[in-house]
Amino acid sequence: MRVHKSAIVPYTPREMYDLVDDIESYPQFLPWCGGARVLERTRDTVRASIEIARGAVHKTFTTLNRVQPGKMIEMRLVEGPFRRLEGFWRFDPLGDSGCKVQLDLEFEFASRMMSMVIGPVFNQIANTLVDAFHQRAVEVYGRR
Repeated sequence: MRVHKSAIVPYTPREMYDLVDDIESYPQFLPWCGGARVLERTRDTVRASIEIARGAVHKTFTTLNRVQPGKMIEMRLVEGPFRRLEGFWRFDPLGDSGCKVQLDLEFEFASRMMSMVIGPVFNQIANTLVDAFHQRAVEVYGRR
């Protein structure tokens, strides 16, 4: 499956990047996130684990993210219920008025059973992430 979402927001690329990069705060504002932790952080990579907890579905996955602060976060699956999970967040400046936030994800579940159990939940999550981070920006930085 492939998800492509974008939005123009009245926040700087760095502000939006910082929200997406603040992985350990996800459970505070993403209702499906049962837990999130950074396992390792270097200057240009982050290895993180996120638990999807929605109804009876509880699955954890780990990604290795290559980061370009204020510009992009590229994600690749390390382990989890996927055969493949990769994608990126991009934060493109739009003058002084804000930025364009873009999320591109490609994923395939490890089995047909996983696809049936977690597929609808993950698809809904992926399709609402950009809006969730825009709302988080309003909460953290104020309405602009």
